[in-house]
Formats: sequence, C-alpha cells, structure tokens
Amino acid sequence: MRKIEHLGIAVKDLKKSNELFRKLLGEAHYKEEEVSGEGVLTSFFQVGDTKIELLEATREDSPIAKYLERKSEGIHHIAFDVEDIHAEVARLKDEGFEILNEIPKSGADNKLVVFLHPKSTNGVLVELCQEKNN
Repeated sequence: MRKIEHLGIAVKDLKKSNELFRKLLGEAHYKEEEVSGEGVLTSFFQVGDTKIELLEATREDSPIAKYLERKSEGIHHIAFDVEDIHAEVARLKDEGFEILNEIPKSGADNKLVVFLHPKSTNGVLVELCQEKNN
C-alpha cells in the first residue's frame, strides 16, 4: 500500500455536505460522479495528497443507504492506493483478511476497487484503489 487515497464519508444530503466541506476546507469539491452500480453519488475534495469522498445514496437498497440507516452520517471507509490490486488482494487473503469482492470492480474517480470486510479489520471498512490506467 502506497498511501491513504481517500476517506469516504456517508452523508444524507450531498448538496448541503458539499457546502459544509467547502467552508471547512476553504475550497469547493472538484468533481461529482455517480456510481450507479453501487447506488451512490460521490463528491471529491482534494486535501494535500489525500482526498475526501462524500457519498450520498441514490437508492434505498444501496450500501450507503443501509449504512446511514444503521449508523447515520460519518466516516464510512478508508481507502488505500495500491500499485497492483490483484497482488494486494492475494497478499491480504493469504494474511487472513476477509475480502468482500475478490474481483476488482469499477469505482468512482477512475479506480478499480476491492473492499475488505470490517470484521477482519477492527471494524473499519477498508477499500483498495488502483488507477484504471495501470
């Protein structure tokens, strides 16, 4: 793992949260993107070398909607940038981590993504990210 790529924050209202984070961080989000397969609308803020990703559910059956129902707004996941997502999945599987999707899927911000189950990572949903161009 090379660095923290972003922190994902589940929000109920993306428009209001974009304004809140604009005030907090001193600049506007640089991108909004819908990931229809996950039922989520995302917004990204750049903070140094790291990003903040705000996530709003677009469907009631989406993982973000379920998270908001159980826990309310807040940090949803931490994402790490990896050079080779397939090798990293194999390594982590060998180390005993529970992988939620062993086959990388398309995520926001031009990434391939894989998630690790929180029960194998001290309650934290971990996302592995690799640029699609790699």
